[in-house]
Amino acid sequence: MQVLSNSRRLSRVLKSSTPLSSNHPVFTSSSTCPRHQWQLRSTFFSPSIFSGMIQGNCSEAPLLQIYSMTRSCAWFSSQTSSDASTPRDTVKELYDKMLESVNVKRTMPPNAWLWSLIENCKNHDDIKLLFDILQNLRRFRLSNLRIHENFNCNLCREVTKACVRVGALDFGKKALWKHNVYGLSPSVASAHHLLSYAKEHKDARLMVEIMKLVKRNNLPLQPGTADIVFRICYDTDDWELICKYSKRFVKAGVKLRKTTFDTWMEFAAKRGDTESLWQIEKLRSESTNQHSLVSGFSCAKGFLLEHKPHDAAGMIQILNQTLPDAKKLGITIELQKLVNEWPLDVIKHQKDEDRKALPLALKSDIPAMVSSLLNMGLQVSVNLEDLTKEESIAS
Repeated sequence: MQVLSNSRRLSRVLKSSTPLSSNHPVFTSSSTCPRHQWQLRSTFFSPSIFSGMIQGNCSEAPLLQIYSMTRSCAWFSSQTSSDASTPRDTVKELYDKMLESVNVKRTMPPNAWLWSLIENCKNHDDIKLLFDILQNLRRFRLSNLRIHENFNCNLCREVTKACVRVGALDFGKKALWKHNVYGLSPSVASAHHLLSYAKEHKDARLMVEIMKLVKRNNLPLQPGTADIVFRICYDTDDWELICKYSKRFVKAGVKLRKTTFDTWMEFAAKRGDTESLWQIEKLRSESTNQHSLVSGFSCAKGFLLEHKPHDAAGMIQILNQTLPDAKKLGITIELQKLVNEWPLDVIKHQKDEDRKALPLALKSDIPAMVSSLLNMGLQVSVNLEDLTKEESIAS
């Protein structure tokens, strides 16, 4: 009889629990608190509960515990959704919350607040607030947390990026200071953001200022640094500046990229400086054997300046043999630019006494080069009409 009574009691308990397990929203959605659901299932089907039921000690405690867990999970889920739909705080609101955290509550604010503040900076005033809170955070880390290290370089990079984004270059330069009150760890990657801004705006003066900060704060030069610097010098037609920085990069042992050599050699050929061109070519050959389209044509121009049209044709023939098929299409384009554009550029940079002799030489040497290419079997189609016109390459 005792066993029968316990069985009936177990049956009633299971019936009363069925609606909870089948209809409660926590169980009907697999995406809601999966971790808690697993714990819930484990608890609900644990042998200890059934053991208590069979022994006649079953009470409402296990069910209340289960119901409490489901309610807690449902509340947590809905709370998260509500937070996710909350609009972002403005920079000033984030700044005030972080300032209250360190000055009033004496606790370090969540990292997410700082990252959000950086992301939402829209103007110079926002950047000013950003640097002010960085100074407060550094002070709090030193005095309360006894942390003497700066923030990592990733934070500095994002801060610099925000400064560039809103045009707050004065603050961006401060991010490159090795010793600063903001806890920033400057890196050459941060300098690249500022240099890229200078490149976009063709601002050689800004580039010089940034490079001074790089040197003063002992930031290591990188191949990417040279790539940006050389391009700015080329775009601003400042040969003396590229000569200055090329010596610095070479002395520092920076391995220059192909694109950097392309810019440097093209600039030398554009100015008609064959002495510098062959020095650069020597450095390039020590770094890589294969020519790019730009470096190869720069050498061809150098041969033309030395009145060696057949050597120039041989250089272009080498490009045709070594370049991938996809890049061979550029040979005709570069050849046409050599005929139409380069003579004007190179003559413009010549001294007065050479400006009359060079056009005459190019008028004979360039057609001779094209004839050599045809004799070598290269099917090139070049329009020489502009070259033969006297006024086209006159000084």
